[in-house]
Amino acid sequence: MDTDKHAVIIDCLAERAAECPDHPAFVRRVDGGWQTVSTWEFADRVAALAAGLVAVGIASGDRVAIMSGTSYEWVLCDFAIWTAGAVSVPIYETSPPARVAWLLEDSDATAVFVADERLRAVVAAAGAPAVRHVWRMTEPDLDTLVYHGSAVRTDELGRRRRAMSSEQPASIVYTSGTTGPPRGCVLTHANLLAEVDAVTRADGIAGRVLTDRDVVLLFLPLAHVLTRIVQLAVLRIGALTVHTDDLANLPAWLADVRPTVLLAVPRVFEKVHAAAARAAADQGHRRLFAVAERAAVAYSRALDGVGPGAVEWAWHKVFDRLVYRKVRAALGGRVRYAVSGGAPLADRLAHFFRGAGVTVLEGWGLTETTAAVTLNLPDANHIGTVGRPLPGCEVRIGGDGEVLVRGPTVFAGYWRDDRATQEAVDQDGWFHTGDLGALDEDGYLRITGRQKDIIVTAGGKNVAPAPLEHRVRAHWLVDECVVVGDNRPYVAALITLDATAFTAWKRDHGVPVGTTVAALRADAELRAAVRDAIDAVNQDVSRAEAIRRFTILDADFAVGDELTPTEKVRRAHVLAKFADDVAALYQRPAD
Repeated sequence: MDTDKHAVIIDCLAERAAECPDHPAFVRRVDGGWQTVSTWEFADRVAALAAGLVAVGIASGDRVAIMSGTSYEWVLCDFAIWTAGAVSVPIYETSPPARVAWLLEDSDATAVFVADERLRAVVAAAGAPAVRHVWRMTEPDLDTLVYHGSAVRTDELGRRRRAMSSEQPASIVYTSGTTGPPRGCVLTHANLLAEVDAVTRADGIAGRVLTDRDVVLLFLPLAHVLTRIVQLAVLRIGALTVHTDDLANLPAWLADVRPTVLLAVPRVFEKVHAAAARAAADQGHRRLFAVAERAAVAYSRALDGVGPGAVEWAWHKVFDRLVYRKVRAALGGRVRYAVSGGAPLADRLAHFFRGAGVTVLEGWGLTETTAAVTLNLPDANHIGTVGRPLPGCEVRIGGDGEVLVRGPTVFAGYWRDDRATQEAVDQDGWFHTGDLGALDEDGYLRITGRQKDIIVTAGGKNVAPAPLEHRVRAHWLVDECVVVGDNRPYVAALITLDATAFTAWKRDHGVPVGTTVAALRADAELRAAVRDAIDAVNQDVSRAEAIRRFTILDADFAVGDELTPTEKVRRAHVLAKFADDVAALYQRPAD
């Protein structure tokens, strides 16, 4: 796509506000009730807040950080920063203080929006020398900024807009740091516009997956580029957005909002599936759920062929009443399409949800590619792949199996790191993603692993851990699985248990409710339950890939420690933290 050199991302809002000023854009939870915000009201508030930023001295090109959970105010501040001609720098609210200090100093942020007093204290303790202002994202602080902005000449924002170009940085988005320290990716206005344009122009997205009558619940961090792009696409198309960062009460939010379209990471689908299996088991229907699951997968697979036969239709109708409706109800009851990104989704899980009535469209991309490069679409959904390239994006496979990407969504480079940029983007404009994959004859991309994650056993066998981990995590009792075995004689795994499932297991086995994982991690019956998950995976892989031993960790992985904010495992950190547990797996021959 050729982007107008004068076009910037705030044009999306201006165009929408001009076309449909009274159309509802957001619904906010305010004082226990719901408040609707029209497109015009949002645009007016953005301009008033941007004028406030100008009034207190935020200059064009200044970096302004946002440190908060997902909220309406997050989007408001993001657009206000852009409207003032500045550059937004998202920071995850779960970031440890040392990382916050590093990000603020590395970006030279001059101001920070924070969600609450706790985060204000974190920013104050960081001592970043360039930071001159810290505002809470609540009405008193925002109202004060708006008040200051009333003294700004009305044409100042227009002057700043006219001075902006599409090649200017819009945001510096730091990578989540799964394989090393975070790096700032400079995303230009052209990058953001190209990505939003590619997503909304893809066949079946605008007018089918997303319409101006849809309701989208966003709960993944807006600091993650995927959520941000979805928000921009939703705003452009005119769907209604509801935000929450209250993940502990996500089921209640889903029930209240009843979204029609959902954005999630694979872990969310895994948890919904595990909860459904656990609920069925609690009611004595474990076998019924297992049969219903197989029927859903068979039905979905048939959709990729000649279509479901009479028997498959019949079973689908029976299990829709008994099982599938309950699965859909767990997502609010109205979800037609869900978009999954951030990590690979297990094939069987995608088939299960489609068979149960919720089509999951899986895509793939990185921060450096401004989110999605490929996406499965309603009429071109090949489960097991991450779809075909979006309009304007090119994908090819390098000689070593690395996925390369070229196009207008490829970032401008790493912030103040020309060497890293030159290593990542070659002279022909191909970005080297570090992901391994293959393109099939129809152009669909399959991601097979990450270069830095590939395990090479002592016997020289290359093993991609992700497919094994995803399948083990599908078991109702397992929360996380980390496959190990680099330079070791065989593959093994670290396992953590789902807290709710563990409580149910103890009840079913007559174990006192207060008994800890530490007290039971060597229990034969508990290990046998986990072994069932391991054995099911091992049946479908070679002996070199099979998980030969495992240990149950007395730990829960937490965001900000073992997990990134999008719940991806920080593998190197986990292997270092649990080095003794890994070593113990190899102190005697495999089982």
